[in-house]
Amino acid sequence: MTYPTPAASLKPNTFAYESAPMVKATGFREYDARWLFGEEINLMGVQALGLGLATLLHEMGVEPKLATGHDYRSYSASIKYAMVTGLMAGGVKVHDIGLALSPMAYFAQFALDCPAVAMVTASHNDNGWTGVKMGAQRPVTFGPDEMTRLKEIVLGGKFRYADGGGYRFVENFADIYIADLLDRPKLKRKLKVVAACGNGTAGAFAPKMLEALGCEVVPLDVEPDYTFPRYNPNPEDMEMLHAIAHEVRRTGADVGLGFDGDGDRCGVVDNHGEEIFADKIGVMLARDLSKLYPGAQFVVDVKSTGLFSSDPALQALGVKTDYYKTGHSYIKRRVSDLKALAGFEKSGHFFFNTPVGRGYDDGLLTAIHVLEMLDRNPDKSMADLYTALPKTWGSPTMSPHCGDEVKYGVVDQIVAHFQKMFASGEKLIGQKIIDVVTVNGVRITVEDGTWGLVRASSNKPELVVVVESPAAEAHMRAMFHAVDAVIRRHPEVGAYNQTI
Repeated sequence: MTYPTPAASLKPNTFAYESAPMVKATGFREYDARWLFGEEINLMGVQALGLGLATLLHEMGVEPKLATGHDYRSYSASIKYAMVTGLMAGGVKVHDIGLALSPMAYFAQFALDCPAVAMVTASHNDNGWTGVKMGAQRPVTFGPDEMTRLKEIVLGGKFRYADGGGYRFVENFADIYIADLLDRPKLKRKLKVVAACGNGTAGAFAPKMLEALGCEVVPLDVEPDYTFPRYNPNPEDMEMLHAIAHEVRRTGADVGLGFDGDGDRCGVVDNHGEEIFADKIGVMLARDLSKLYPGAQFVVDVKSTGLFSSDPALQALGVKTDYYKTGHSYIKRRVSDLKALAGFEKSGHFFFNTPVGRGYDDGLLTAIHVLEMLDRNPDKSMADLYTALPKTWGSPTMSPHCGDEVKYGVVDQIVAHFQKMFASGEKLIGQKIIDVVTVNGVRITVEDGTWGLVRASSNKPELVVVVESPAAEAHMRAMFHAVDAVIRRHPEVGAYNQTI
């Protein structure tokens, strides 16, 4: 007897919808899975996903023991339990930590000795979305190879049943997780901290942890509300950053910290209410940690500031930086492969490796490292540390809409366009192009260090556009307009979520 092969689509409120699995192929992303629940996947489809994941674990030779948890959306527990039934049918022993942050599930791999993880969350995606972040080699999560194979198994109905599956609920696991985070000296410096959770899952855990660390906490939007009534819980989103900035100025806080929907990212606002993009926070943390670990290796994504390679302070400390593909799975694996001290993404995913972390992305641990940086600089404010960086003008991460089915083809054409410009010696914003990096989309740099990036989003139907200049704001804006002019040649690309 075999499980039915999933259909690509089924009409809701029909007998077929309630009798057969449905899984839309586009939900299998580069390094996790995301679907609109009900429209693109149903509960039987989630069960098929669980059985497919169990099949893949056996295929990989991984001990069938897995940690799982779910975010607080109204349907997430149902999705988790559907997935668990599929996992158990495939012979997997499941350890369920209940309501959780993604990093809490990653921590469970270590604390509960589980080789595999499957965290049910749509992170900061709008209500209606669901997804699963998976891994089978702690601390890294699945990349394109594993996700492609999982897609083949699930959509092809190539399932393997096995005996030995089981289920255990782990009580009070959040207390174990927070106790591990707090296994360090309390802060000497009394800091007032705005903790913004965007009505996401982090509200259940972040304020409590920060108070125990010794901070005076100003909670902001910590009550759960999966409709996200005020703003999207995304520390790259300017609306969230503006809300944090307002609260910092209103309360006179030393710093504002914003956590995304599943708590694996952290955004920062300084004591003046100025939003600091995460890549600049990464430079500040690299400066701070490199004093403790001279000659450290760091990994950053291609969306990040050029300061990681040009900052004189980092150069003086012998820091080495590797620019790599955007995506929490890619950077996490690269940090592990290079045994780097830390990895930083412009999106706010930070990966602290041994001896300052376990290698996975954890927004609460990022908050701790930011606060410890302030603690080690008692005579400096967050704004002081920020203004000490060389000046650059950078954009937020901008995301024009582009369908999942066409976005990679569009980016391939944009890459080819800029490669042709580079090869022919054609100028961009009146300057010679000196570098074209195509490890992830295309990053074009001109003579004065101004650069622009275009890539396909890995988890939403969007492109990703970032520009920066160390020379002048006008050059940054000119680069945006030049890059956007190339993008606009493709009618498949729609409006931006935000612009400059």
